[in-house]
Amino acid sequence: MSDRSSIEWTEATWNPTTGCDRVSSGCDNCYALTLAKRLKAMGSAKYQNDGDPRTSGPGFGLTVHADALTVPYRWKSPRTVFVNSMSDLFHARVPLDFVRRVFEVMADTPQHTYQVLTKRARRLRQVADRLEWPDNVWMGVSVETVKELPRVDDLRRVPAAVRFLSCEPLLGPLDGLDLDRIGWVIIGGESGPGARPMDPAWAADLVQLSRRAGCAPFVKQLGSRWGGSHKDIKTFPADLRVREYPAKRAYA
Repeated sequence: MSDRSSIEWTEATWNPTTGCDRVSSGCDNCYALTLAKRLKAMGSAKYQNDGDPRTSGPGFGLTVHADALTVPYRWKSPRTVFVNSMSDLFHARVPLDFVRRVFEVMADTPQHTYQVLTKRARRLRQVADRLEWPDNVWMGVSVETVKELPRVDDLRRVPAAVRFLSCEPLLGPLDGLDLDRIGWVIIGGESGPGARPMDPAWAADLVQLSRRAGCAPFVKQLGSRWGGSHKDIKTFPADLRVREYPAKRAYA
């Protein structure tokens, strides 16, 4: 797979681990699970380990790739990098020593900005004080519904330079969301087969909440159930044509 990314809020992807297991409603139509199945059929070496069919699938078993740790050293120009677009670095089966090695690589390549996203916010909180947090690491959690709001409290306790939320797929209004000490909010609907609809009002509420909290909102897309082109920002409602990035250190 190419390191370059088509994801609107990043420039490249880096997968020192691959594979995962579904843990919440946002995982129901996981793009990475579907892609892993296709990559296994194509013979891709990184996607030959099958996961538990109840929570994972073909080619999507959690697998650690020590050889991938050298990849960021080969990039000649600075990049914004989404870490583990095909996995979750804080999955229970990723050894803490390997998580530390990933963080060491990120610290050793300060020219790049790394965006780490997890649904395992509890483990993140539990191990955060056993990791060194360089200033080029942004740490985020996924928040799809109000059931996932406790993940935000876990994230707040992590000493990352930027803390962010990925509210994608946004599956309901996030009433009660507290953005204190959160620097960035990514907002998006769901796309692909079986996509669930996102009410643009839910996204608009998050944009307004972000503004009041001094947090940067980024509306990635409106979901394939949206009537227009769900990725073309020019077709979005005016109040959702927002793609901002946080300050390098978003709070004191």
